[in-house]
Amino acid sequence: MDELAQKIYEAFPGKIVRKDLTKRIKEGANVPVYVLEYLLGMYCSSTNEDEINEGIKNVKQILADNFVRPDEAQKIISKIREHGSYTVIDRITVKLNIKEDEYQAEFSNLGIKEVTVSSDDVEKYDRLVCGGIWCIVQMDYFYDENDRSKSPFLIKRLTPIQMPSIDFYVVKNARSKFTDEEWISLILRSTGMEPTQFDERVKWLHLARLIPLVENNYNLCELGPRGTGKSHIYKEISPNSILVSGGQTTVANLFYNMGSRTIGFVGLWDCVAFDEVAGIKFKDQDGVQIMKDYMASGSFARGKEEKNASASMVFVGNINQSVETILKTSHLFEPFPSVMANDSAFFDRMHCYVPGWEIPKYRPEFFTNDYGFITDYFAEVLRELRKVSFADAIDKYFKLGNNLNQRDVIAVKKTVSGMAKLLYPDGNYNKEQIEQILRFALEMRRRVKEQLKKIGGMEFFDVNFSYIDNETFREEFVSVPEQGGGTLILEGIGKPGHLYTVGKGATGMLGTYKLETQVSHGSGKFTKTGVGTNREAKEAMDTAYKYLQANYKNISASIGVTEKDYLVDIQDLNGIGITTQLTIQTLIAMCSAALNKPVISSCVILGDLSIGGTMIKVESLADSLQVAVSAGAKKVLIPMVSASDLPTVPPELISKFQLIFYSSAEDTVFKALGVE
Repeated sequence: MDELAQKIYEAFPGKIVRKDLTKRIKEGANVPVYVLEYLLGMYCSSTNEDEINEGIKNVKQILADNFVRPDEAQKIISKIREHGSYTVIDRITVKLNIKEDEYQAEFSNLGIKEVTVSSDDVEKYDRLVCGGIWCIVQMDYFYDENDRSKSPFLIKRLTPIQMPSIDFYVVKNARSKFTDEEWISLILRSTGMEPTQFDERVKWLHLARLIPLVENNYNLCELGPRGTGKSHIYKEISPNSILVSGGQTTVANLFYNMGSRTIGFVGLWDCVAFDEVAGIKFKDQDGVQIMKDYMASGSFARGKEEKNASASMVFVGNINQSVETILKTSHLFEPFPSVMANDSAFFDRMHCYVPGWEIPKYRPEFFTNDYGFITDYFAEVLRELRKVSFADAIDKYFKLGNNLNQRDVIAVKKTVSGMAKLLYPDGNYNKEQIEQILRFALEMRRRVKEQLKKIGGMEFFDVNFSYIDNETFREEFVSVPEQGGGTLILEGIGKPGHLYTVGKGATGMLGTYKLETQVSHGSGKFTKTGVGTNREAKEAMDTAYKYLQANYKNISASIGVTEKDYLVDIQDLNGIGITTQLTIQTLIAMCSAALNKPVISSCVILGDLSIGGTMIKVESLADSLQVAVSAGAKKVLIPMVSASDLPTVPPELISKFQLIFYSSAEDTVFKALGVE
C-alpha cells in the first residue's frame, strides 16, 4: 500500500475499497457498480490479502444466490415459497395504496407487486418512494386462505444498498490532510479511473463530468469520439442519476404526468443524462419548449400548476468528424437533432461544454486498481454537496468582464461553485486556486458562446470573456483552444478565378461560399456547377455572364468572351444551401480567370449587382462581417451603398478587417484583382 492509499485508509476507514476487486467481479455480473461496491465494502474493506480473497468469495456467493436476474425470477419466487424465507437483492420501488392505506413495494427484476412495506422503512429510507433503490431484502412467504387478495410475500427485513445518510463532517475534516493533487487522485479513483494515466487538463475534464451531481439545475453538454466514457459516470457511478438511452422520452416521463399527477425524472433524480443526443426526440410537440423553460429556471408549467425541481441536465453524444472540420463548416452543437441544432435559445441555457475530443479513448490501463471511495458512499458525498453553494467564491478576488451577460455570469458561477465543491468541500481555498477554477469555468462557457455566435450571429457577438483582479485591476482574457484552428479562407494568394463570398443560404442562415472558375478556348459557352436546381442562383450567375458580354471592354479588351468557354463552380462550405447573391462574385471570378490574375489575399466579396449595373447593398452587414471574420477573412470588399450601415457594426469587429469600398462593377473587379 503506497503513501496515498495509507492516508486514504486512515482518513476514511470502512468507506474505501480496492477498485480492481470491482473489475474482477463486474466482468462476470451485470450489477450496477454501486451495488457491487456496497457488498465489497462490507466484506473486503481490509488491507489483508487473505481477508480480501475470502471477502470476494463471499460477495460472489451472495451475488450467485441472492441477486435476482430477470430470467431467473420464477426460480427465486419458487425458492421463497419452498423455503418459507429467502434473501434477495433487487431494485424496489414503493407507492402508497390509498384504498388500502398501506405502502406497497414493486420488485424490478423479481416482477412481483403489492408487497406490503412498513411505514417505518419508508420513513427511514424515503428514496424508496422517490424512484426506487437497490435493497437487500429478507423475504417470508405466507399464503392466507382467509384473505386471498393479499400478496403472500412479506418483507421481514429491508436494508437499502444505497447509504441512507452520511456524516459529511468526516469529509470536510479529512480534506485538509490531502494536497490538491492527492484529492483529485482520490476523486478520480472513486469513479474507477487511474489519475496517473492523465495529464492535469484531462483530470479536470473528468472532474467537470461530476459537476451535475454536485450542483443543482446544472446544464452540461459533452460531445466527442466514441469510447471516451461520456456516459459512464451517469450510468454506473451514481445511484442518484438516470441515463435516458436512445434519447426518446415524453413530457410525462421527464417532467410531470397529468394523468397520475406524479412528477417525472427531474423530481426524482439529481441528474438526468441523455445518451446519444442525435436521437433526442419528444413524442409531445411542446417537449423542447418545456425543457428550455426548465433549463433556464428550474421550473415548468403543467396544467394550472408550476412545478419546481433541482435535477441537472446532461447531454452526451458522438462527434463523427474532426473538430477542425466541424469548426470550418458548421458549429459544435451540430450532432443535436434538427429540432434543436440551430436553436440558439436552447443552447444558450448550457452552462458548460466539455470538449470530449480532448479525452483519449479508454484503454484497460486507464481503469484503476487502487483504493477509492465505495461508490455508494461517494455518491452520497456528492449528493450532500448539492445542499451548499460556492457561487460567490470568486467575488472576494475577481470581477467578471463586460462581455459576459447575465446568463454567462450564472453559467460561470455555477461551474466555479461545482468545481470548488469537488476540490475544496471544506470551503478552504485561496486566490490562486479560485483563479484556476475561474479560468476553466470561463472557457467551458465561452465554448458554448462561440457556437451561439455561429448560429445566432451578432446577438452573441460578445465572446471575449475576461475577469478582473480586484486588487491590481489587471484584466485577463480567456480563450478556447480549438478556436485557434484552421479557417475556411486560406491565407495567401489563391489561384486565378478563385474567390470567397458570404451570403444567405437556402436555410436562411449566413454562410461562406467559394467560387472556382476555369477558362478554356471555345465558342463563348458558359457552364454553372454546384447550384443544383436553384433557379434564382442560376439566374444570378447568368446575369453576371451577360454583363461580362456587354461590358468586358470596360475592364480589359484581352478578356474575350466569344472565343472562350467559362465554367464556374460554387461550393457551399457551411452546408446551408446555395446562396442567390452571386452576380458580382461570378463576374469577378470570370475576369480573374480570363486575365490569369488572382484575387487579393484573404478577401471576401460582399454585395451584389443588378442586370442594369446597379450596386445592391449587403443584407445584415454586421452579421455578414461576423461570418467573414470567423471564416478567416482579412479584407472585405463592400459596395459604397452599404457605408450607411457601418454604425450598426461594433468597432472591434471593423478593426479586424481592411474594408475596401467599391462604387461600380468595373471598380469592384479592379479592386478585387489589386489593380490601381
